[in-house]
Amino acid sequence: MDMSPERMRAMDAAALEAADVLKALSNPQRLRLLCSLLAGPRSVGELEQALGASQSYVSGQLARLRSEGMVRAERDGRTIHYSLADTRVVPIIESLYEVFCPGT
Repeated sequence: MDMSPERMRAMDAAALEAADVLKALSNPQRLRLLCSLLAGPRSVGELEQALGASQSYVSGQLARLRSEGMVRAERDGRTIHYSLADTRVVPIIESLYEVFCPGT
């Protein structure tokens, strides 16, 4: 394996980026939100029901995920639909789901 200074700097940058993604995923409710969005766009109301949480809590978690670039919001009249924005998290969420949520 090439351990040149350039390669080490690239690995350091990748490790920092991965750590930032993992920090955003470190909240169980954010993980549940992202799992819910694997199936496609959802409204805040649908996500509230899926999590059994209040609108303000769900909105706060979605705001965090938006600030991290993991979800995007699209307005459809009075309804806002959220969807996954960062395709890099899809295989991570799918793998976590397979390991920790088998049969559900």
